[in-house]
Amino acid sequence: MSGALPVYRWKLAPEGLATRRQLRALGLRPGGQPVAAQLERSRRRRGPLVAYLYRVDLARPVRPMTPGRAVALAKANQARRMCPVCGRDAGYVLPAHLGTCVPCADGAGAAA
Repeated sequence: MSGALPVYRWKLAPEGLATRRQLRALGLRPGGQPVAAQLERSRRRRGPLVAYLYRVDLARPVRPMTPGRAVALAKANQARRMCPVCGRDAGYVLPAHLGTCVPCADGAGAAA
């Protein structure tokens, strides 16, 4: 390994480095490149908030959405809304900590 990553304070990263979200806003993706540096922002009660930085010059364009990928994404999102207990579309993504729709978790969904 080449050693530790350079660490910059929040909002003090040099030009040419960007987070994944910033790359996405530019229509880019990391494209398999390694993390170039990291940002750290201190927090009082927990450890520092960390964001990884990638080189913009090595980033690649975002792959376009194909019709097949759009269909697969729609099916995956639909499955995340289906309650396994009552079998209805909840109209929202089911909370992971419940695993069911809110009425079923409260016990009212099974009677309805």
